[in-house]
Amino acid sequence: MFDSLIIHYSEIGTKGKNRDFFEKRLVDNLKSVLGKKVSNVHRRLGKIVCELNDSDGIEQILRFIPGVANFSFALKCELSYDSIEEKVFEGLSKIEFDSFKVFTTRSYKKFEMTSDDVNRLLGEKIMLKFNKKVKMTNPDLMVYVEIGEKECFVYFEKIQGIGGLPIGCSGDVVSSLSGGIDSPVASYLMMKRGCKNIFVHIYNQTQTDESVLSKIDKIVTQLSKIQGKSKLYVVPFEKIQKQIIMNVPSKFRMIIYRRFMFRIINLIAKSENAKAIVTGDSVGQVASQTLENINSIYDAAEYPVLCPLIGTNKEETITISRFIGTYDFSIIPFPDCCSFMIAEHPETKSKLEEIKKIEENIEGIDKLVEECVNEAKVKVIG
Repeated sequence: MFDSLIIHYSEIGTKGKNRDFFEKRLVDNLKSVLGKKVSNVHRRLGKIVCELNDSDGIEQILRFIPGVANFSFALKCELSYDSIEEKVFEGLSKIEFDSFKVFTTRSYKKFEMTSDDVNRLLGEKIMLKFNKKVKMTNPDLMVYVEIGEKECFVYFEKIQGIGGLPIGCSGDVVSSLSGGIDSPVASYLMMKRGCKNIFVHIYNQTQTDESVLSKIDKIVTQLSKIQGKSKLYVVPFEKIQKQIIMNVPSKFRMIIYRRFMFRIINLIAKSENAKAIVTGDSVGQVASQTLENINSIYDAAEYPVLCPLIGTNKEETITISRFIGTYDFSIIPFPDCCSFMIAEHPETKSKLEEIKKIEENIEGIDKLVEECVNEAKVKVIG
């Protein structure tokens, strides 16, 4: 029955003189993900309006689009009270309810009635026509009326989105995707800040089969529902891994491995003109994530390292993972690239100077990293 889609944002409204940039980016993203389901996407004061062609599947799409605070399926009407009343009655005739409340907003101050006037008159008319009662607290149904400069809209539900900033407005980042629970969640949180994620998965050719790589594809496919088409680098690590095993004491291998990971991502970030690196690290969660080891590992990064999970606990991360739909893929068993490299008692309080000294035992570090990146498989998903 609805002919329009009303999309509200929140944070974008605080951007002052830069607001146009963020609004236009959100409009472009909406056109991309909704395609032919909508037409004539307009920017209006405080909202975005789409003419609705096909509502099928739209709710599930919009729930996860960064920048969308809430959205509603609406009926458009002319700038007159009679037109508003007609559309409200049309909508209510198809809805079951016992109590209601009318809530009107009016950005067009030249309209013939104030918001309170519309609330009172429309409430009285609904009571008489449908024999229902007004309930100001926790009504069965909200009747929303928005009076704008060019048209009015009537709707009966606000569906929550994830808010944040539109994808692309903050630049590109390279996200290290391990295949576990944490890194997809970290990527999602950066999407909410307007970052487009380029994914990198580093794997051990001798341990990894196609089922593991299929798992990574599924995770990226799920994340691409949020940010759109996504690029994935799948990087072989066997050559570097052999050198680490031969030249590094076992208790330091994890730290050296992760330093090489950052070197690989450095090269990919340069080629993609990315602005930062994203990891799923959380302080103290595993041995490599003590503050001392984080310092030793991140020293190898040439770009800012963003860690949106740094202060979260595992339960919080799992909740988000379930919400965004990556959890079931993340828990599929797989051999971690470096799991067998970890000593029974790995170093937890490394010293950067010592780590750099150990790395001197590995010859041709830059060449090893370049070879791995050159052998990477690159695909676009979504």
